[in-house]
Amino acid sequence: MDKKTQTKQTESPETGRILSKPRIFFGLTFVLLSVVLAFSFISYLMNWKADQSQAGTMLDKSIKSSNIFGKIGDWLGNIFIFESIGIASFIIAFLFLVVGTLILKKKIFKPWKTIGHSLFFICWLPIFMGALTKGQGVLGGVYGYQIMDYLNAIIGTVGLWLVLASSILLYFILEFNLRPSSIKAKFNSINENTIGKVKSMMPNSDENFEADEELEEEVHETPSNITVTDTTAKPVKVQEPVEVPKGFPEVPIAPTVETTIVTPNHTSFEDEKNFSQPLNIHLNTKPQVPLSTPEQAFDIKPPVSAPVVTPPQENIKFNVEVAPVIDVLDESDKKSQELVDKHGLYDHRLDLAGFQMPTIDLLRDYGNEEISINQEELEENKNKIVGLLKNFNVGISEIKATIGPTVTLYEIVPEAGIRVSAIKKLQDDIALNLSALGIRIIAPMPGKGTIGIEVPRKNPTMVSMRSVIASHKFQNTDMDLPVVFGKTISNEVFMADLAKMPHLLMAGATGQGKSVGINAILTSLLYKKHPSELKFVMVDPKKVELSLYSKIERHYLAKLPDTDDAIITDTNKVINTLNSLCIEMDTRYDLLKNAFCKNLKEYNKKFTERKLNPENGHRYLPYIVLVVDEFADLIMTAGKEVEMPIARLAQLARAVGIHLIVATQRPSVNVITGMIKANFPARAAFRVISSVDSRTILDSPGADQLIGKGDMLYFNGNEILRLQCAFVDTPEVERIAEYIGEQKGYASAFLLPEYVSEDASSTVGTFDPNEKDALFEEAARIIVSTQQGSTSMLQRQLKLGYNRAGRIMDQLEATGIVGGFNGAKAREVIISDLNSLEQFLEDLRR
Repeated sequence: MDKKTQTKQTESPETGRILSKPRIFFGLTFVLLSVVLAFSFISYLMNWKADQSQAGTMLDKSIKSSNIFGKIGDWLGNIFIFESIGIASFIIAFLFLVVGTLILKKKIFKPWKTIGHSLFFICWLPIFMGALTKGQGVLGGVYGYQIMDYLNAIIGTVGLWLVLASSILLYFILEFNLRPSSIKAKFNSINENTIGKVKSMMPNSDENFEADEELEEEVHETPSNITVTDTTAKPVKVQEPVEVPKGFPEVPIAPTVETTIVTPNHTSFEDEKNFSQPLNIHLNTKPQVPLSTPEQAFDIKPPVSAPVVTPPQENIKFNVEVAPVIDVLDESDKKSQELVDKHGLYDHRLDLAGFQMPTIDLLRDYGNEEISINQEELEENKNKIVGLLKNFNVGISEIKATIGPTVTLYEIVPEAGIRVSAIKKLQDDIALNLSALGIRIIAPMPGKGTIGIEVPRKNPTMVSMRSVIASHKFQNTDMDLPVVFGKTISNEVFMADLAKMPHLLMAGATGQGKSVGINAILTSLLYKKHPSELKFVMVDPKKVELSLYSKIERHYLAKLPDTDDAIITDTNKVINTLNSLCIEMDTRYDLLKNAFCKNLKEYNKKFTERKLNPENGHRYLPYIVLVVDEFADLIMTAGKEVEMPIARLAQLARAVGIHLIVATQRPSVNVITGMIKANFPARAAFRVISSVDSRTILDSPGADQLIGKGDMLYFNGNEILRLQCAFVDTPEVERIAEYIGEQKGYASAFLLPEYVSEDASSTVGTFDPNEKDALFEEAARIIVSTQQGSTSMLQRQLKLGYNRAGRIMDQLEATGIVGGFNGAKAREVIISDLNSLEQFLEDLRR
């Protein structure tokens, strides 16, 4: 496409199509003309008697018009309304609007259907108004009066009204498909439902028993090759006829008819005009006993068996003894049992025996959090959904609403023959009709025969952290690492076990609730696990999100030896910490192998029962949870050096009690690679910018349709659940951290194994040409050409991690190309030009 063509085209934000400037000009012109015509007609009808004589005085300035568009408006009103078709002229203005939207490629109306209806009303509305007003006024126009007067003279007044009534009736029959058979079927279904409801309300009596017997006889008389279906429930299965060989009589077998009672637990709506309340019947009749046995029916005689002769029994004494169960214990089991009898089970909480778990009073009480039902809003949304689906020829037989804290779920049951894909395509149309942000269609709903439409509420209800922590479900859970996210659409507290996830991947745009979600996870763990059972490794590149938890360093945090701050913010320390966690993982696997255990829970149980000797290196192993607040920043600065240990931990660490919570703002494919994504089956997605990001984090769209403020989707590997994340404010987290930090803790934080990086082991000042990096010469040319001895510049130019760029810089220093470390300033570049560098490199190769 050349530049001239590019300047003449623009993109429509609603449709994403390329529109040319002439198309935009003509489309907006037709829309503007429709507005001018409509307001000119309205103004003309208000003052048509006074302004009618002014239509021919266009150039006379002394005569003023009261029309909103002046004499042009009077002229348009006189031409279209008085001298033509009366109030049907408004349809012409409407057709201008339709043409304008079609030119702009806005599919607001169905073009051919709209034009057909408009032509019908343009032809018959003036005649109807002329007959109604008998030619008085301008409602019918000259056209309506002339046609009405002509028909009245030929067929008379009665014939004229018969023609008008017939045309109107024919229009409604063709438009709404009003056939006698469909009307009769509708009345029959209403009568049957009414009779069924009356019968169900009557007390049980002898007459009912007689009616039941007659009903049972009718069921028995039903031919076996007919399939009986319930019009309000699922198809009813009828027993298939038995195939009988030729020459044998048939055995009558009554069919078994079963239907299931459906009792909705939520608020239901029925549109009396479109569908009625379904009649749910429980009918379970037993098969009728055949008139004769199968042997008689088939004339089969069983063979006669010979008599069995039993020998005479002697009086023999018979004694039965049950051998006692002998518990065989090996030497180690005997020793462990003796230690348990002497000292009791090992209690890992004795080091902090006086530790008090956080109280519920530390969390803020936001008052009444009960969901208020707005009946008007529910009815309005229900009517809009039903009406829109009807406009697109999508019939529904039932609709019910489930009200959640933030979203209301409308479940619809489509009529037979309706494709699910036809409803899926209407997501944008439903969102437009409801004027709501965040419409999500679930078609079909897992485990249900319905289609769900999630509509945000106008007045959402807050879900506080206090309410979910105080819930009976959380207080009495037996999960190993209970994580409470918030509440579901059905207003139930939603919890998950981090030990079974086993890792969680979180994503969400800035300000959509991702950091609050991390705080909710950490808060729920702090309310359930003792410091001896759980340790956190926190990585915070932003340096401000997780800083509040530094007060619980001696209780819950883990860090590297000789490290001052337990909240890791430096990229180099992050790499060392991740590699240290890999060493801890390998050490724990060795302990589990020696203890013949498959996971951490079995190992700690054995250690508690004193079956593992601490002299052999065994110890009680707490859970370790790695929390990374902004993973994308680590990938940008460290690259593969962060990705590899993260992927290794995600693949292997679950069995030894090391679990990962990784969060990022933008879940792009270069940040969340396939190796990482495959080992994070549990994902939590807050609102993201585009559907591409939603597919990256959830493998399906939907996260881009969320409304923010804690609205989230949780994917556990099987289904996607919409949740409202519990809100925990920064002062609440600060109070919890202070409450824990003021209590007696350990001497220091939990120490991870020491890790010595490769660049730290290399000595600056000695250069071995055999260990020269492959990018050494290219890095030297970049440094000399720019005259900047910066490690971060090498990272950006060569797309390297921090460790490798640092090793190359040390080699450049050892060879004398750059000077020594100079604090915050860049290193001094000793070689001044590239020619000198090339000569230096040539000497270095020899």
